[in-house]
Amino acid sequence: MSAARAAGRRGGSRVRYRVLAFAFALAVVTYLDRICISAAAPFIMADLKLTMLQMSVVFSAFTLAYSLFEVPAGWRGDVVGARRVLTRIVVWWSAFTMLTGAAWSFLSLVAIRFLFGAGEAGAFPNIQHSFSRWFPSRERGRANGALFLGSRLGGALAPALALLLILRWGWRITFVVFGALGVVWALAWHAWYRDRPTEHPDVDAAERAWIAQDGATSGVPAPAERVDVPWRRLLTSRNLYAICGMYFAFGYGLYFYFTWLPTYLIRVLGFSALAGGFFAGLPFVLAGGADLAGGWLTDRLSLAHGLRVGRCYLGCAAFGVCAVLLVGSTQARSPIAKAVLLALALAGADLALGACWAVCLDTGDRYAGVVTGFMNTFGNLGGFVGPLVVGYAVERWGSWNLPFGITAALYAGGALLWLAIDPNRRLDTKRSIT
Repeated sequence: MSAARAAGRRGGSRVRYRVLAFAFALAVVTYLDRICISAAAPFIMADLKLTMLQMSVVFSAFTLAYSLFEVPAGWRGDVVGARRVLTRIVVWWSAFTMLTGAAWSFLSLVAIRFLFGAGEAGAFPNIQHSFSRWFPSRERGRANGALFLGSRLGGALAPALALLLILRWGWRITFVVFGALGVVWALAWHAWYRDRPTEHPDVDAAERAWIAQDGATSGVPAPAERVDVPWRRLLTSRNLYAICGMYFAFGYGLYFYFTWLPTYLIRVLGFSALAGGFFAGLPFVLAGGADLAGGWLTDRLSLAHGLRVGRCYLGCAAFGVCAVLLVGSTQARSPIAKAVLLALALAGADLALGACWAVCLDTGDRYAGVVTGFMNTFGNLGGFVGPLVVGYAVERWGSWNLPFGITAALYAGGALLWLAIDPNRRLDTKRSIT
């Protein structure tokens, strides 16, 4: 056993788990703010007299802006560190969450949500940058599992909490309440977090050795250093294209749950507001458990059988199961069965979520912010397209089964793309790492 691993097993500080707690809280707040608008959509549409297609544009304005600014924000974190960049990101998006409650027309709502997306872009790539500095490779899958458990917890809480606040105070005040949570997080993060484990006073020698056991980088460059991202190698990487294509499929399907699910449950399946809130939250509850299980499983399989099994085979199986469950939901006759199958489908896809982000750290290493930025850009481009397809298909053909079928086909394609990824090939090397 190496000295670093022996030191880690003996004990020492556990400051990296506090970093993970901050990341978990950030994910909760992020998804509270994102999904609040899906619960508020019927009230906003009635108040501002919006059509279903117009509301689709509102949903997609966020994801378009989020996609456009992911890579620049991820790169900025690689250059100056996650402490400064995440503080700016969270303050910005919290302000525009609050301003959503001031929208007075279709165009004003589109503009506010676009700026909200521009501000939030880079949140998860910068958390991944932080993970690449604070966690060794063997802990990154589980760290991502815990991170995305937080996102799904936020997603589970948002519909019911938002509906409760909306019924009490109205949709406008609800956005102000949700936005204020991010400001509190940003102040605490900037005060406590440090970009380098070596700079944090609570980190002891044993934990520093554990973090650096497999060459984990130690933080942002010193001011005199220059960050040279291998752009040519990155942009010609088949790995990156496969990762981006795979995550496009994931984002396309995911954003249905962020946007149209409450409307589908209440207006199409006929659930009451209370039951609709429960079934809108259920996918995120199940997905949170899948995130934890998938994060543990990807690390366990990777240690026992190698990264290809732990990342790629797991991802392929999870996406395949999701596609089958989505098709099954279109065949079910009972509204409850449809809702449950849709919930299980998201959990199936989320079983691969820890692997999705861990494979970016495997291949990107010290360029984790840029690589995850590219992946999340394509995921959110999928999220941009998805709500528009649903809105158009329903208005044009009156069909919900058609968009579900398209989503299932994309997940099946994503499953195949998992098999094209080589998690052992890093961007800063010319050959695979074995």
